[in-house]
Amino acid sequence: MFQFDNSYARLPDRFFASVYPEPVDGPVLLKFNQELAEELGIEADFSDPARLAAVLAGNVVPPGAAPIAMAYAGHQFGNFVPQLGDGRAILLGEVVDRRGVRRDIQLKGAGPTPFSRRGDGRAALGPVLREYILSEAFAALGIPATRALAAVATGEPVYRERVEQGAVFVRVAASHVRIGTFQFFAARGDNDGVKLLADYVIERHYPELQGRENPYLALLGEVAMRQAALIARWMGAGFIHGVMNTDNMTISGETIDFGPCAFLDEYNPMKVFSSIDQMGRYAYRNQPGIGQWNIARLAECLLPLLNVDEEKAVEAANGVLKEFGERFQTEWVAVFRRKIGLFSEAEGDGELIQALLSAMQEGEADFTLAFRRLAGAAEGEDEAFLACFAAIPKASDWLSAWRERLSGEMQEGSERASALRAANPALIPRNHRVEEALSAANYGDFSYFERLLAAIEHPFEERPEFADLTTPPKPEERVTQTFCGT
Repeated sequence: MFQFDNSYARLPDRFFASVYPEPVDGPVLLKFNQELAEELGIEADFSDPARLAAVLAGNVVPPGAAPIAMAYAGHQFGNFVPQLGDGRAILLGEVVDRRGVRRDIQLKGAGPTPFSRRGDGRAALGPVLREYILSEAFAALGIPATRALAAVATGEPVYRERVEQGAVFVRVAASHVRIGTFQFFAARGDNDGVKLLADYVIERHYPELQGRENPYLALLGEVAMRQAALIARWMGAGFIHGVMNTDNMTISGETIDFGPCAFLDEYNPMKVFSSIDQMGRYAYRNQPGIGQWNIARLAECLLPLLNVDEEKAVEAANGVLKEFGERFQTEWVAVFRRKIGLFSEAEGDGELIQALLSAMQEGEADFTLAFRRLAGAAEGEDEAFLACFAAIPKASDWLSAWRERLSGEMQEGSERASALRAANPALIPRNHRVEEALSAANYGDFSYFERLLAAIEHPFEERPEFADLTTPPKPEERVTQTFCGT
């Protein structure tokens, strides 16, 4: 099934713990991503569904696998924890996909590891299906993220605040190396470990940096630029990660760990959904600053590699942090230029974007719907766009300023409307719809889950059969808190 070629397992023993998944009683395959499997060069045998479920749940370790739990540390809500590691995830191995890209195959919820910290190492059905939905939504939206290969029911209960059904999530990632992985070695004064890891990351993710005069400074810069671009994409989608801890920030630049994440309904820059983010550290508007803060933590780990002169190393690292801020601003404006249908750059575009967001906040406009309906305004139909706002005058004034800006461009209204529809999704996995799907699945009804997955496959298309999934929640449907699910 898998053609493994495991590179991380060839690193020294202190990088991971070898551990086998713990078998479960009655694994049943709930969902398998055939399209992704083909991309990975994986051939699944559906003639023997029991064995396929057993492999994907971890009951059967396939030939060539090298199951490990990765070691890492991390800042969690600003507090440093020197040892975290994969407490409920096991890296089964790596495959090289059809494009020649190395990808991790990881089982989440496959049993305890040496990093479980007295936890059971299991996952509940709800969080597994949630990560499946969000991972595939991101892929369809074109935002870098880990992917979902499969979801498997274990046939066993897991005990959280209440008894829940167990499940295993099969996650695919460019790699699972995180900022927290570097912190694990730096916290122990293991500069050799930091260098080994940096060399590994360069070879795997940034081979073009090999041979540079200072490849480690270049690495820091490349990771910073990818994170800046990624967070700008999050902001454009109205996405709130919810747990931007350093152990949840990948070196590859992929979105990882869809726990208490959520998408905005009405626009509020200080919106927080995560039940554990009591102080709003990871609120929507704070994400760029936190991204820069996380890159600063990576820079601290790499300082000994940047320059033997600590003062010069710090100066070089600070240059990258400054560049992060500049790159994020450039990426953010570019994302939102597309979202308001601009084909050219002009001074004052940032202010025009901010003016719309201010009108949306004052008018409690739905983030996704308001941007989507701007396509109608591009063709002279303002009513649907203005209907998104509880307070219309500011939105109406903004339309006038927008049209004045558009007068300097040559595109026809129909061309602009098409560009707007290509930049602004008609459908996202809205929080209340995700919760609806998970609630039904807990009672054995997976039709809502399947329908939501089918809908998010083509988020930029308006399909009448999914029209109900595009609308904001009614007051009684609002989801105000999301949970980690660990």
